[in-house]
Order: sequence, then C-alpha cells, then structure tokens
Amino acid sequence: MAKSVTPDAISTILANPSPDSSSDLPEIIVQVLDLKLTGNRYTFNASDGKMKVRAIFPSNMSSEIIAGSIQNKGLVKILHYTLNDIPNKSEKYLIVIKCEVVAPALETEITAEVNTEESEVVLKKPKLENQIKDEVKTEGAGIVLKPKPEMVSKSAAQIIYEQRENMAPSTRMAMSRRVHPLVSLNPYQGNWTIKVRLTSKGNMRTYKNARGEGCVFNVELTDEDGTQIQATMFNEAARKFFDKFQLGKVYYISKGTLKLANKQFKTVKNDYEMTLNENSMVEEASNEESFIPETKFNFVPIDQLGPYVNGRELVDIIGVVQGVGAISNVKRKVDNENIPKRDMTVADDTKRTVVVSLWNELANTVGQELFDIADKSPIVAIKSLKVGDFQGVSLSTLGKSTVLINPDIPEAKKLKSWYDSEGKGSSMASIGSGLSPSSKGGARSMYSDRVSLSHITGNPSLGEDKPAFFSIKAFISLIKPDQAMWYRACKTCNKKVTEAVGSGYWCEGCQKNDDECSLRYIMVSKISDASGEAWVSAFNEEAERIVGCPADELDKLKSNEEGNAYQQRLKDATWARHLFRVSVTQNEYNNEKRQRITVRAVAPIDFAEESRFLLEEIKKMRNSQ
Repeated sequence: MAKSVTPDAISTILANPSPDSSSDLPEIIVQVLDLKLTGNRYTFNASDGKMKVRAIFPSNMSSEIIAGSIQNKGLVKILHYTLNDIPNKSEKYLIVIKCEVVAPALETEITAEVNTEESEVVLKKPKLENQIKDEVKTEGAGIVLKPKPEMVSKSAAQIIYEQRENMAPSTRMAMSRRVHPLVSLNPYQGNWTIKVRLTSKGNMRTYKNARGEGCVFNVELTDEDGTQIQATMFNEAARKFFDKFQLGKVYYISKGTLKLANKQFKTVKNDYEMTLNENSMVEEASNEESFIPETKFNFVPIDQLGPYVNGRELVDIIGVVQGVGAISNVKRKVDNENIPKRDMTVADDTKRTVVVSLWNELANTVGQELFDIADKSPIVAIKSLKVGDFQGVSLSTLGKSTVLINPDIPEAKKLKSWYDSEGKGSSMASIGSGLSPSSKGGARSMYSDRVSLSHITGNPSLGEDKPAFFSIKAFISLIKPDQAMWYRACKTCNKKVTEAVGSGYWCEGCQKNDDECSLRYIMVSKISDASGEAWVSAFNEEAERIVGCPADELDKLKSNEEGNAYQQRLKDATWARHLFRVSVTQNEYNNEKRQRITVRAVAPIDFAEESRFLLEEIKKMRNSQ
C-alpha cells in the first residue's frame, strides 16, 4: 500500500488547536518540509499537499532526526499537539508534542488537487519517460502530480541543494555552517563560528581581587589547519562550560570575543586570545573522529634556547635522539606522589645537545618506544616544551606536549640527511656551554643585568622562591687541587657510571654495560672581583672553559705528575678574568640555608663590547646626577 498523507490534515489541526487528548484525534499524517535546526530545536513545515503550517518537533525527537529516521520530505503521524499564535503575526505555530515516523524521504514534495469523490490523497510512483503526459491522474481522480519535464537543465548549485535536502540533518548542519579558520579571526570581526578540537584543558582556579572573588579556567583550541588559540572563561561561563569541555572532543563555538594576547601569559602561538561568556555558544560536533588537526611546529634550534630559560613561552624542537635513559620515579613534594620520568639526549644540526625530560604517560609510552629504538638514532619532533635551567638549559614535557617519532615532514628529512652524511661523526657539545656573552644570535646577554659579587653575597634571601640569574665580571682566584674535580660518566647519557663486575662500566640510566667511559667535570672554585669573593660550582662545559682542557686530559696530567704539569695547569687557570652568567639558589645543609651559586656560562671578555658597556654605565651615572 502506498504511503499517504491525510487529506485536509492541516485544516483538521487548525479547527482543533488544543485537543484534550490524543484519543480524540483522527489520524493525522503530514509531510515534513524545510527541516532545519533553529536554536536547539528542529523546525519544519507540516504539509498535507494543499496547506502548510510552521511546526516544531519535541526535543526528545532530536536523536531520531540526527540519526536520519525523520528526514526532509518524509512522513510523520502526529499523535498529540497544540497550536500557538506567532506574536505580531496572523500565522499559527504547530507545537508537536508526540509523533511517530511513517516513511522516510519521498522522491518529491506532495502537491494535491482535491476531488470530492475521493477522501484520501495517494502518492504514486512516476511513470516511465515515454508514458509521461502533461498530467498524471490516480484512480478515482483524487490527486494530480506535476511530472518533471523530460530534460531539465540544472545548475551545480541546484544539484548540490537537492542533494543536501535529502541528507541526514546532522550532515546537512555541518555543511550549512560557515566555519571560519582561526587564522582569519580578529577583534573587529562580527559573527563567526569556529570548528575546533580541545587539545588542552586547565584546572578550575579561584581568584580574589579588589572587585571580589571568582573562578576561571583556560582551554587551548586547535582547528583543522593546526592553528591554536587560548580561550578563557570567568565565573558563570567557567561554571557553565567546565564540564561541557572534554579533552579531545570537537566543538562548534560562536559568540565569543577576541583581544590581543598578553604575551606574559600566553601559551600558544597566536596574537589573539578568546574570551567566552555565559551567552557564548558551544556545541559538540558528533562523529568527528576523522577531524584530526594538523600538528604545526615552530622549531627553535637547540643553540638558541638560551633566551627561553625559565620563561613562560613554550618551545618546539626537532632533533636526533642520542640516548634514552631508563625510567625513574620522582616524588612530588606537594602530595608525595611518585611521578614517572625518563631523560633523553637530543641533538640537531647546530651540533648542540640538550636533555629532554619526558614525564608521566609520555615516559611510559613514547619514552619506552624511543628506548627500544635509540640505537637507530630516530628523529623526534616535540611540541610545547618548558625550558628550565638544569645543567644550563634543559627541556621538560607538559601535559599538552606532543612527541612525534620520525615524522613525515621536510624538517625531519633534512635533519636525517645531515645526520647520516655529517652529524653522526661530529663532536656534539651541550647547549649549556653555548651561551654567548653577546645578545647577538639570540642567546642571553652577559651585559643585561651585570652586578658585583657583593650584590649576591650581601643578599642571603636571593633565590628563595626561584633561581635568580645575574652576570658578573670576575677573576678565578682559587681552584683546590685536591678536590674530586670529575666523575666517570656514560658516553651516551653523561650520567654517572660504576665499575661493572668483571670489566667495563655499568650505566643505570641506559641500563647497559660499556667498555669505556668518559670523565666530566664537577668543579668548585673561588671567584673574586673588587667587591668581594664567592665559591661557585661549574659543570663540565663551563669548567673546560675555565681550566682550558677536558677532564680526561687533566686526569692524565695528574696521573703522570711529571714536572708538576697538573699543578701548573690549575695555576695557569687562576687570575684569569672571565664574564660569568650565574644562577643563585637556596640549599639547606644541616638545617641551615645557604646560597648556591652555579656557573651557567663562561666567556672571555670582548674588550670592544665591554668598553661600550662601561661608556653606557658612565652615561647613566651622569644622567642620574
């Protein structure tokens, strides 16, 4: 039996706007036309072939619409409804309270010329082309269909429109949205909608200021092109969207505002930041597993990491893995929880190396994979790394960090080619030894915050909360010859090794036994300037610059003791003047807090640059008088 609409269904509804119960209603079957999402409800035109009325589906039917059970040009049976007036208009609005699906989308919209002899309007299939006449009439002369012409010329836009009309509503919604790429947004733009994946979600934080107390949280959003933006929500908006935003899900977002990003607090590469308020629209996009934003990198060469030390700005690097250590656990002071950690050494074509610490899940997953293939020197690209000052410069992953192994990008291919042809046999030095005395080339300047030694030693509280950094000009006044100036280190990861049972040296970090090891400095010396003196610690690269030779060479001189060459080398190193970059921290020893001054960089004096610096200082003194 052919699917049918109820003749004069709309007239029946208009004559009975508020039926007492569904049992009093005759059968009402209508065709759904112009189905679309309006706000958070689906609206349509209810048609009986002769008349139409604007209508709205109940919210509990949204799942059937999204699933495609209810389709445009389909048939539904209305079981319960009410009819409301549209304000300031003579039209009525049909509020569907309960309904059920009769048929999916038909081939065409039903139009009827009613004949009194037949009470039912029946839709029949179109006839073959050679049977098409100007009008096709059904048995009993009840309905007349207007057939399509034999040849219909349609534009591409018309074809696409007809195809979209018969799509599932969720698919049609996605196509009908005008989604803006993040890179196109600016504070002066009007309405916009973005489609983004939530790639980072912060904790809900509370604050208190002169205007009162409140709460705030941030998210990081990434679109399909890999562009990122940070969005912030305060108070009502924070409470409204905190649970709605789920890490890894895709959302349509609109009605937000943009402003210039505060460089002090921004965590993504974008000139703008977004604010969402309680009126902003955030709608989850379903079935978007394939929406995977491209990971965009802004690589910083390892030899230019100096200016980022202890800053808020995160960096991306790409490098060749030189070694991967075993996993370890670090006890967090706040709650005594053990956090997994794994260190690896990475190098790039600047011939500098840096230690990258993988934390939490990355230490177990990616870290283990890299540990297993470390001997093949894989390429790693890492996004969003925090730059610390351990051993001069070090890198650490965060919760939002991304690690790609042997990525298929031009930078990786170029680096692999360099390493295979040249880098594998090159001598690599730690970035900690590469901080230049000049700010040229991106490194931290030795002249930016010059102080005297008395400024450091006269302020015992320096470095209590976080490390303090200074530049000083001083002499090496004493190097104790009887101190333990070096340690045996693994040639792969530079960690301390012990003598293995039988022969060789065991590295706990790499979990392997090597026939040879290297010696690395860990030296204490006294430095002096016109204001005073202080003991400082220097690690391998910095100590090499002070002493003038590697630890292995100095060890040979000490072993031979021919002509007191060892003592003479240390004597030659004293009373030499250097520029130092130092960090000041607080250490506790026997329940007593003491300053620890560590040399982070050493450089010879550039007399031209030093003269310019002194002239500038003299000028400042004159201007202050």
